[in-house]
Amino acid sequence: MPDVRLASPQGKWILLTTVLGSSMAMLDSTVVNVALPRIGEDLDADLAALQWTVNAYMLTLAGLILLGGSLGDRYGRRKVFVIGVVWFALASLLCGIAPNAGVLIAARALQGVGGALLTPGSLALIQASFHPDDRARAVGLWSGFGGVGAAVGPFVGGWLVDGPGWRWVFLLNVPLALACAPIAVKHVPESGDGGKHGSFDVLGAALGALSLALVTYALIEAQNGSVLVAVSAVAGVAAGVAFVVVEKRRPDPMMPLGIFASRQFTAVNLVTLCVYAALGGFFFLAALQLQVVSGYSALGAGTALLPTTLLMLLFSARSGALAARIGPRIPLTVGPLVCAVGMLLMLRVGEDASYVADVLPAVLVLGIGLVTLVAPLTATVLASVDVARAGLASGINNAAARAAGLIAVAALPLLAGMGEEAYRSPDAFNTSFDRAMVWCAGALVVGAAIAFTTVRALPPDCLRPECLHHGSINSPPLEGVRSRGRLSGEG
Repeated sequence: MPDVRLASPQGKWILLTTVLGSSMAMLDSTVVNVALPRIGEDLDADLAALQWTVNAYMLTLAGLILLGGSLGDRYGRRKVFVIGVVWFALASLLCGIAPNAGVLIAARALQGVGGALLTPGSLALIQASFHPDDRARAVGLWSGFGGVGAAVGPFVGGWLVDGPGWRWVFLLNVPLALACAPIAVKHVPESGDGGKHGSFDVLGAALGALSLALVTYALIEAQNGSVLVAVSAVAGVAAGVAFVVVEKRRPDPMMPLGIFASRQFTAVNLVTLCVYAALGGFFFLAALQLQVVSGYSALGAGTALLPTTLLMLLFSARSGALAARIGPRIPLTVGPLVCAVGMLLMLRVGEDASYVADVLPAVLVLGIGLVTLVAPLTATVLASVDVARAGLASGINNAAARAAGLIAVAALPLLAGMGEEAYRSPDAFNTSFDRAMVWCAGALVVGAAIAFTTVRALPPDCLRPECLHHGSINSPPLEGVRSRGRLSGEG
């Protein structure tokens, strides 16, 4: 039984290294959007290259995150966590010295691999190390510190972009890793369940990632109208079908399809797809809108969106408690609708937009919507399956959210009619941004309709601190519960 106490020196070191590790991945997914205009200017990159700068990371992370948890269980969670931290740091270094957009995109894909190795292990190490009496408090502190990191990330990113330059958004990870990895090796006990697992579903992971990659490529390059785009779209769909077939036939699949026999689980994941597609598209385009059209600095754009995360940190626990009393249906219906209103309010944000009169009302309303829905969504996912599958269910839900954001970043510019050079023209970008916000609001309305018509059962009280103190806007929190050899855990 794990016996490390939180008050001990070892307990504090474990908490520090897991916070540092999760913060690396979380910061990187929040600060890059703020740096996109400067990256495009410095590397002479078109809009498609900026889309790939975001999506290359999300692609490998979403496609491999479940496999990363399995590797930790088999070979040792500390070992895989440390490998992930070092891998992430080396890929970040390559991002920081990238001479052109192609190298940057490739390095971002490598970053996602590192993120898939370290992300599940962060919370898993806490679950596997601390005494049961201290575990809830340790997870609460870990989640809270991670939320603070998510909140300050855009601010730090904007300051770096306006100061030493966008490359330091990536280079910042190197000293964090240099602190994190040695602490983990010295102070974190090894844990794993190596004797309890079957073979790895490498084929399933490869097919899932390939399907996402091909579909993403087809969407980003669709305006070219080439034969390659059509072939990629067809091949992507075929790879997706093959993924389903493989997962259905394998004795120990990465994503057992039987879990979707729960109508509640399936319904909430559909809501997740709608919500996080809208959020992924919004935060990708909003940072560009504020800088390209409204004339904000990178620091100003990052700070402008800060209230959304702060509201989640301050009030998610109360929202989770309320949802536990009244059930998830109302929060999962009202929350997306409120978020949709926030995105429609962004239509007021144009040239020389006033922060107080135009931007702040939109981000506050969006934040209220997220407060309403994020904790109940996670609680409902966990309540829709038996306890033994809670970790797997949470991992699938997290991967679905990341995949939804990936597809949204690829598809929204196409749907909104953004050309390759649109972000260089304030007028053209502003017009396309308005269309994109309508699409995002529409996705949220669809999510609300799904929740209203399908979500019924009451979840148990969401006592898991990572649900209640979650500050990330990119994905729902992962729940660190061992499940058939898979363990997920990042807030």
